[in-house]
Amino acid sequence: MLRGKNILLGITGGIAAYKTTFLVRLLIKAGASVKVVMTQSASSFVTPLTLATLSKHAVLLDFVNEEDGSLSWNNHVELGLWADLMVIAPATANTLSKMAHGTCDNLLLATYLSAKCPVFFAPAMDLDMYQHPSTKETFQKLQSFGNIMIPAESGELASGLHGEGRMAEPETIVAKLTAFISDGMPLKGKKVLITAGPTHEALDPVRFLGNHSTGTMGYRLAEWAAELGAEVILVSGPTNLEASHENITTINITSAQEMYDVVHQYFGTVDVAVAAAAVADYRPKTVSDQKIKKQEGDLSISMVRNPDILKSMGTQKKQQFLVGFALETENELENAKGKLQRKNLDAIILNSLNDPGAGFGSETNKIAFIDKNLNVKTFEVKTKAEVAIDIWKEIISRIHA
Repeated sequence: MLRGKNILLGITGGIAAYKTTFLVRLLIKAGASVKVVMTQSASSFVTPLTLATLSKHAVLLDFVNEEDGSLSWNNHVELGLWADLMVIAPATANTLSKMAHGTCDNLLLATYLSAKCPVFFAPAMDLDMYQHPSTKETFQKLQSFGNIMIPAESGELASGLHGEGRMAEPETIVAKLTAFISDGMPLKGKKVLITAGPTHEALDPVRFLGNHSTGTMGYRLAEWAAELGAEVILVSGPTNLEASHENITTINITSAQEMYDVVHQYFGTVDVAVAAAAVADYRPKTVSDQKIKKQEGDLSISMVRNPDILKSMGTQKKQQFLVGFALETENELENAKGKLQRKNLDAIILNSLNDPGAGFGSETNKIAFIDKNLNVKTFEVKTKAEVAIDIWKEIISRIHA
């Protein structure tokens, strides 16, 4: 959920500042870009050099930088606009009070007042300070502004006392940010089934019939669905690709029959199914248990039909939004529309091998999206990652209509 997000971390002068090194590492590991703004007192608890090394961005402490006799200005407005999320952790009683009353006497506070993004604050102070009426009033006022509080936890405090006031652990802060983003995702709570890659149909222990599909389009669709909050089941034929997103469960198969079995194990439970795999239509009638030896003359192989996975899903679908793919070489639009209707689909994605940049083995694709009302929307050649975004925009606009 945090991948690609710009997160601005504000650090104030409390002993819990040492935990921000772990927080920065977790945010970076989650794929976020992190910039740090600290107060001067915070630098007494954790060094700017440590945080700059971890975040790979210069740490900002003041409005003006002086280096080698030259001056430069840290633009708090640009920082506030850069951030997708701002987190102030630890947030001391002093800084929280200033935030609540609009006091602007350092770069962190100026940036907070300029931020257009959601702002989270994680209080950290001793238990008597945390329970003080003025502190509680500050919490209420900041939340009335739309800021989001990450409550302090109970535990051992710097004073030696035990109680409420300990800054939330870095893992808790990251979880709060992740939950906030996922709640706004258009596929949050949706379960998605995607098929990808080729199928291999065995001839003997060493040979198979297959096709040139690399699985890239299906994997890009799975990754973007996961980014949009979906729980994704990816049924993949043999590929060199790997899906690492925590919301994706990959099930590897080899043959069309194996894909059929796995798809129907999960199809009844999903909200959206996208059949992007290039499934073999036929398989050898018999599979030799020994390597077929070369003989004089030609070799004939008797073939039988594989089960039609997409058609069977179309027959069984109830609540699911079902999307198929059509890779065509002639009469492309007519053939795609026919497949859409024969297989009871909600939409179909048309590829033409006559279009440069489309088809197997490329990082690009050129598609047309056709819905069940036969509305056609065409797209220019784009990377498959960009095509996945376009496809999901079209699907989401229809499932939320």
